[in-house]
Amino acid sequence: MKPSRKALVNRFVVGPLGVNCYVVADPDTKDACVIDPGADGDKIKRFIDKNGLKLKFIINTHGHGDHIASNKELGAPVYIHAADKDCLTDPKKNMSAGIFMFDIVSPEAARLLKDGESISLGSLEMKVLHTPGHTRGSISLVLDNVIFTGDTLFHGGVGRSDLPGGDEDEILSSIREKLLTFEDDIIVYPGHGGPSTIGEERKNNPFLA
Repeated sequence: MKPSRKALVNRFVVGPLGVNCYVVADPDTKDACVIDPGADGDKIKRFIDKNGLKLKFIINTHGHGDHIASNKELGAPVYIHAADKDCLTDPKKNMSAGIFMFDIVSPEAARLLKDGESISLGSLEMKVLHTPGHTRGSISLVLDNVIFTGDTLFHGGVGRSDLPGGDEDEILSSIREKLLTFEDDIIVYPGHGGPSTIGEERKNNPFLA
């Protein structure tokens, strides 16, 4: 599978739950963002510095602790959907209280995202899709020929819907009505596990049969 035609995309698997953290950059301006820095902030920072990238902001696809734990360490403005904004500062809502060895508290959101809006990164434009069901504020991000799906759609699976704010019917509707409308060759970069394509998931994902 080819990466985005316009952006540089690097994946880091971070933390005990194997979260996919993505560093996305404009190759011309070196402007960069980090999607879901769930751990290993020092490693992410070293990569950014080594490659001369300019970190502009962080995007959290949702507010669970395993996706937001290094927000503070990276020190950039945090973007998240409005419905998940309270998860950033409340360990009970972000599920870190009682699950991890420490409570996770992120800086508050600098920008609250909504369905259909665009996020500029240098010359790149990312479109926000509100794809609730894993959490109320789960989003996916469309960039050129790539969709970052967070914990909504995985290779051969879908996100959990049995946690607070989750809804099985809603997550399946989000996938069918928002994600499967894209062409088969669009690359899926999920929040856990390996990459896929929309066509692969349309044909073979058992949860979407």
